[in-house]
Amino acid sequence: MGRLDKKIAVITGGNSGIGEETAKLFAREGATVVITARREAELKRVADEIIAAGGRCMYVPGDVRVTAEVENVVQKTIEAYGRIDILVNNAGIPDSHKRVTWLTDEFWDNVHDTDLKGVMRFCRAVLPYMEERNYGSIVNVCSIGGIYFCAGAAYSSAKAGLRGLTANMAIQYYASGIRVNSVSPGSTLTPLFDPENMKDIDEEMVAITARTHYHARKEFHLKPIEQAYTILFLASDEASGINGQDIVVDAGGRL
Repeated sequence: MGRLDKKIAVITGGNSGIGEETAKLFAREGATVVITARREAELKRVADEIIAAGGRCMYVPGDVRVTAEVENVVQKTIEAYGRIDILVNNAGIPDSHKRVTWLTDEFWDNVHDTDLKGVMRFCRAVLPYMEERNYGSIVNVCSIGGIYFCAGAAYSSAKAGLRGLTANMAIQYYASGIRVNSVSPGSTLTPLFDPENMKDIDEEMVAITARTHYHARKEFHLKPIEQAYTILFLASDEASGINGQDIVVDAGGRL
């Protein structure tokens, strides 16, 4: 018996990294997963791999920055399965550790629109369906950047805001049988570290934050599956007594 048997789970950013590993893990644990992201070819690849392994998966392309596309993902899920039990807000973009003086208004707005407002859009669309059934689990993927503020200015502030949004929704909806928690990954080897995303990184800022971070670890990056297992726990009924909490998954990198 799987830990998510008969659950319907929507996972944003399900085409790579933590989102991909979470989708595959959820499917192995019995959930029907609906994955969404902007890149349709990668979504199809992940869905095909899940189905080939015996799991159940549907993909719906969508951009968390566009309200109509968010609502389309949710509507397609409801039409196909009639409900949403779990929402994992994983989609996000990095900010190359840019300090405030390196930021443009456009850059700041894009990070916040994706990493914070995108989560709000999905929660706003999904929560009414969870309220109808007095049941649901939402897991938001935050970051240690939102706790220790060791990323760039835009990313750290967006993820700190996401932590606040998580706690606020937990207070609002617990009486409706809906739990809202978050996971804050430490440095995890995902496509965010691809050369294209790292080309304009602020190396000096990285050096400053690294002075107290991961200084004793032999392996700098965690694996996406290490984040996915924590997301699985919070999404499952095993965590029925946990609400409004954040779990840092960084292998003790800040100790």
